[in-house]
Amino acid sequence: QVQLVESGGGLVQAGGSLRLSCAASGRTFSSYAMAWFRQGPGKEREFVGRITWSGGRTYYADSVKARFTISSDRAKNTVYLQMNSLKPEDTAVYYCAATDIYYRPSYSYTQRREYASWGQGTQVTVSS
Repeated sequence: QVQLVESGGGLVQAGGSLRLSCAASGRTFSSYAMAWFRQGPGKEREFVGRITWSGGRTYYADSVKARFTISSDRAKNTVYLQMNSLKPEDTAVYYCAATDIYYRPSYSYTQRREYASWGQGTQVTVSS
């Protein structure tokens, strides 16, 4: 069974930076892509960005493009979310998610239903 554990959340002032980590474990962990989602107060969980394990291809939501960067360390089965120029509207619980091993051409890999495993989330609060 896959386990995803996020860390690195906290309180930061607007304009500041944080780096989140997501460590994946499990006897047979293997996936096609990893993603970050977030859920702000009173909002639906939304896609932030994703990265493929092979090739490190990334894709971001427009709201975070040019401010957030996703990277991965395959040897550690860990993905990172570097968040710069944070805004109060970035306040949310951030979740890490993993697909299964298969690539599906019909998937956009931006939808919650396309991810098989989820972490417990880490709170990010940006003060104005």
